[in-house]
Amino acid sequence: MLRMSTLFLRTLREDPVDAEVASHKLLVRAGYIRRAAPGIYTWLPLGLRVLAKVEAVVREEMAAIGGQEVHFPALLPREPYEATNRWTEYGPNIFRLKDRRENDYLLAPTHEEMFTLLVKDMYSSYKDLPLTLFQIQTKYRDEARPRAGLIRGREFVMKDAYSFDVDDDGLAASYEQQRKAYERIFTRLGLEYVIVAATSGAMGGSRSEEFLTPTPIGEDTFVRSPGGYTANVEAVVTPVPEAVPFEDAPAAHVEDTPDTPTIETLVALANERFARPDRPWTAADTLKNVVVALRHPDGERELLVVGLPGDREVDPKRLEAAVAPAEVEVATDEDLARRPELVKGYIGPAVLGPNAPKAADGSSTGIRYLLDPRVVPGTRWITGANEEGKHVFDLVAGRDFTADGTIEAAEVREGDPAPDGSGPLELARGIEIGHIFALGRKYAESLGLKVLDKDGKAVTVTMGSYGIGVSRVVAALAEANHDDDGLVWPAHVAPAHVHLVATGKDAAVFEEAEKLARYLDHRGVEVLYDDRPKVSPGVKFADAELLGVPVLVVVGKGLANGTVEVRHRAGGEARHVIVEHAGETVAGIVKELLAEG
Repeated sequence: MLRMSTLFLRTLREDPVDAEVASHKLLVRAGYIRRAAPGIYTWLPLGLRVLAKVEAVVREEMAAIGGQEVHFPALLPREPYEATNRWTEYGPNIFRLKDRRENDYLLAPTHEEMFTLLVKDMYSSYKDLPLTLFQIQTKYRDEARPRAGLIRGREFVMKDAYSFDVDDDGLAASYEQQRKAYERIFTRLGLEYVIVAATSGAMGGSRSEEFLTPTPIGEDTFVRSPGGYTANVEAVVTPVPEAVPFEDAPAAHVEDTPDTPTIETLVALANERFARPDRPWTAADTLKNVVVALRHPDGERELLVVGLPGDREVDPKRLEAAVAPAEVEVATDEDLARRPELVKGYIGPAVLGPNAPKAADGSSTGIRYLLDPRVVPGTRWITGANEEGKHVFDLVAGRDFTADGTIEAAEVREGDPAPDGSGPLELARGIEIGHIFALGRKYAESLGLKVLDKDGKAVTVTMGSYGIGVSRVVAALAEANHDDDGLVWPAHVAPAHVHLVATGKDAAVFEEAEKLARYLDHRGVEVLYDDRPKVSPGVKFADAELLGVPVLVVVGKGLANGTVEVRHRAGGEARHVIVEHAGETVAGIVKELLAEG
């Protein structure tokens, strides 16, 4: 039993100034967490109880598929991460530090390397496999913009599991086993989820899927089609149009287009001075060339130009995924000044990539140039002529210019065709709550994890990696379960099952409430008892709404008539229950709620 009179709790009536989303506001106001630093939170008693219940569900389902729990340190040596190149690849996103002897360490962003080395240290035969290990551990990532409370922080709790198999068939089986376990976990937690195709990023591997819970405040955009295609936007592959015959296309020609540094001004002038008989010019007829800067993990800075139809914008997340592990930076005026061939507002392919003039040794002088997949051979474009106030018309891809390759960086729009032909795409937002990877042999090869197969031959182990953002799940549950007055926890994750409130000054009220609290506690019902003697009923009720315990029981003025009030925090009419039956009635309600979960 928890007593409000002694509970380490202070609720707040005002939202924290740095809170932007409901879960952040309410978890802080209700005293579940407390900000320690940007993106770093202290877990208070009530918050820790919710976290523990989420962890328990995760542990049970991992154990059900044969997962064995271990626990690694958060402070790790540099060498394993250097062997896999992730000491560099993570760039500024990991916390690096030195000990007193100047040895390099990091705070673990994830533990692939350590799991791999642990198995290497202890297992050497195919007979030891398959194996699944997992941990629930604190992770650290130096997020540039920690926001939204627990949804994106610098310190967070994660479950990471790893499968170890002799061959690809074994990995496929382990992957499906984990996938089904994740479905059971999120179903038990009562979280709506969508499984979407994803990119592997710095993790690597041949297959990657995210589990997202849909919410308007989600940081991830995903797509779905009527035919069942789902993916996050980073993983969407553009259906490539057929090439267009261009034998009869007119020759490219440069035209004066003064004061047209934007797509809008260019289209307006084109329709005014160079009108077509069949249809007006639109932004889709223009080829936009966007200059960005890439910061590679080794510190090198590279300019890159992305060419895409002018009616589309570059999606920063898709671009970041496409160029990972490099980070994307804004190209500055200083960058452009160092490359005088880049005339701002009038950049065209002629000075880019393979189209640029060659140096004396035959090497290209052009900045790397990547095109949107829609820019197929034969398509005609209006684009920059690399001179102030001039554009090229009828510039034909494949005839007049080429590129160094293609890139998936353009925004995905509502109604775009699904890559698998299953219909138009719908866009939605979600919070990533889980991510599974078929890693393959990347880490095993880098760290020398081999076992002897049945023929006595050394073979490299193949691995899978499976993560759940446990602390993020708490935030996702808060996002999905609240109203204007506060949190509304499902019974199976709530810090208590019953919030028992004693109101008034009559000693008999507190005696009866104490008796009821002890009865429920004896029945295994978790009780949060507001036994504060000098706190007004209004404050007690406001706290009860804010804290969000699923069943509210009020012992107060109704006691004079031999009744107590029982109601669900999620809504519904209050029930007046005879005192003698209150304990049994409330215990029954809790049992029903837990069964529903």
